[in-house]
Amino acid sequence: MKTVVFDLDGTLADTSGDLLAAANATFAQMGHAPPLGAGDEGVALQGGRAMLRLGFARLGLLVDEGQIALHYPILLAQYEAALAIHTRLYDGAEAAVQTLHARGFACAICTNKPTYLAERLLAALGIRPLFGALIGAGSLPVVKPNPAPYLAAVAAVGGTSSFLVGDTVTDHDTARAAGVPSVLVGFSPNGAAVAALAPDALLHHFDDLPDLAARLLGGA
Repeated sequence: MKTVVFDLDGTLADTSGDLLAAANATFAQMGHAPPLGAGDEGVALQGGRAMLRLGFARLGLLVDEGQIALHYPILLAQYEAALAIHTRLYDGAEAAVQTLHARGFACAICTNKPTYLAERLLAALGIRPLFGALIGAGSLPVVKPNPAPYLAAVAAVGGTSSFLVGDTVTDHDTARAAGVPSVLVGFSPNGAAVAALAPDALLHHFDDLPDLAARLLGGA
């Protein structure tokens, strides 16, 4: 079956507000003023460890990766407690996935967000039934840009030809490693930089995705 695989954070949904709030709550728990704010959305969508590194740097604190790893579970707990307060689906995302299904495409998610958090978020957003598979961090021993999680997501929905929709160099490299087209969104906080990666296509609005899928994979 022709399959479209989506990244989650920064691709289907803007999760940056809740991620930044969780990071700042983590720093507050350590007794620091919130170091992250407006303009840091792109870093937030790179994940919790990236936010911790930036926050410690802003505070003038030198930390090693061991300390980042120590505080990462605290950040995840903060995020889990309030993961859908500010998060919103990008305009047209849900309708585009529904249209893909109507045209005979399977849809899956491959994210580096921990699987249990991705499941909770999709349920909170009311879109979990739209995706036949969800592969996140912890589903396999490796994460993107290793192609194994992507290939697992495709296999889980019985996919044949496929492509990846994402928003970062990690998604682009994953698609290249898997030997499939790379489609990067231009509307996320990282959108200004992705064109330089020379993906197979840039997606400027989800309304364009069903026709793009037909061009890349064939179909109605």
